[in-house]
Amino acid sequence: MKFEKSQEAVDRLTAEQRYVTQESGTERPFTGEYDDNKEPGIYVDIVSGEPLFASTDKFDSGSGWPSFTKPIVAANVNELSDSAHGMVRTEVRSVHADSHLGHVFPDGPSDRGGLRYCINSASLRFIPRDEMESEGYGEYLDQVEEA
Repeated sequence: MKFEKSQEAVDRLTAEQRYVTQESGTERPFTGEYDDNKEPGIYVDIVSGEPLFASTDKFDSGSGWPSFTKPIVAANVNELSDSAHGMVRTEVRSVHADSHLGHVFPDGPSDRGGLRYCINSASLRFIPRDEMESEGYGEYLDQVEEA
């Protein structure tokens, strides 16, 4: 499967998805579609479809955004220094589409590596476990728990 950014994919984004992924915006906490999602599956970049996070690595951080302990494929995530808004943070962007995803913080569960990837729902598309094979993500089934 080839993952890339296309103008057609960008044109299909909602205003909020475009704001988050293309303008490095942030959705309001507790408003995102996937904050409370507990279904098994994977989360992919809304623009390119590249696999980013697995439900197995998702946890409730109480922050109001979906939070994960690690990427499903580390090579699909770029971490960049971000000094906007008067603070130093680490921005998370997808590699193939260069979509802004969110930020990573060192306050995640210590027994799972200590990281919290705090990700905007608007930058993601969820693929339920039962649809992963048909959508071309079968190779990641072993990283997702069964329902």
